[in-house]
Amino acid sequence: MNAATQEARQGAAQRLAFPFAALIGQAPLQQALLLAAIDPGLGGVLVSGPRGTAKSTAARALAELLPEGQVVNLPLGASEDRLIGTLDIETVLRDGSVRFSPGLLAKAHRGVLYVDEVNLLPDALVDALLDAAASGVNTVERDGVSHSHEASFVLIGTMNPEEGELRPQLIDRFGLMVELQNCFEPRVREQIVKARLAFDLDPVAFRAGYARQQAQYVERIRAAREKLAQLSFDDAVHAHVSALCIDAAVDGLRADLVMLRAARALAALEQADAVTSQHVDRVAEAVLVHRRHQRDMSSAGSTAGSEAVPRDLTQSWAAPSSSDVEGGDGDWGYLPPAPAATAHVKGVIPLNVKKR
Repeated sequence: MNAATQEARQGAAQRLAFPFAALIGQAPLQQALLLAAIDPGLGGVLVSGPRGTAKSTAARALAELLPEGQVVNLPLGASEDRLIGTLDIETVLRDGSVRFSPGLLAKAHRGVLYVDEVNLLPDALVDALLDAAASGVNTVERDGVSHSHEASFVLIGTMNPEEGELRPQLIDRFGLMVELQNCFEPRVREQIVKARLAFDLDPVAFRAGYARQQAQYVERIRAAREKLAQLSFDDAVHAHVSALCIDAAVDGLRADLVMLRAARALAALEQADAVTSQHVDRVAEAVLVHRRHQRDMSSAGSTAGSEAVPRDLTQSWAAPSSSDVEGGDGDWGYLPPAPAATAHVKGVIPLNVKKR
């Protein structure tokens, strides 16, 4: 292979995306991204992991499966105007008409808005993009003048936890989260490296080998979007979602809503006739991993019996067995009476207590 041919193929590899179907060892991430593609109203996917775990590769691969097939990158140095767009106030004052210059949110409509290192963005930008991702609408207001436009996109934010965390108020607003880890399985690492080398060597030929699977993904997303409105939730599914969210001690009700929508999207992806508790179980971790709290032990004593306090899904603590509690049926966290030292304080007049 001469130098010109090799350079041309390297350039093609940079322009062409790695196929979504060719991702290896990323099943939880692939599921989360597909669910967000089926129902963008989930609020996006936050992908956390160390460097080199294919976070950006997966985001770009998903974009090819969507109608517009585009991915819009939000750079770290972007201003709020570049993200949401701007209004020409002078035109409003002069002509009475609104002249809107679209931003990145408008450009990302029906595609993917990819934010690398989202944890390093200013909070104001994160608030704006999360609002648009959840509502599907971007509204720009300046000096009493406003303009709104559709902004339905799949939000994918990636972050390396070593470089800082998102504020809890912001991380909770991402619908789903997937935590990636370094791969220490030799065979899986070999498969990943071989696939990447083959793609870099000849991206056109590599992609051709996955063309049928890619087309199947496109069709499955299209069919799932049509199926989505036909699916509802019965009382058993609602009860199961409530139990999981209470068990995880989440704040508010966002987790319940996202879990129901994610379970419905999964059922639609599989063309199921109904949303079941099994669908809920398969999406629960992605919904709860960034919302789960360790239950406050002080609240345990206020409940009627140990069975009224659910176990934390993190299993960082557990209720003691009956043999661990004095008498066999005591309260969680109960401590038997113990003598305590006292000290005389000058100037304090003791109260006279009559003995009964």
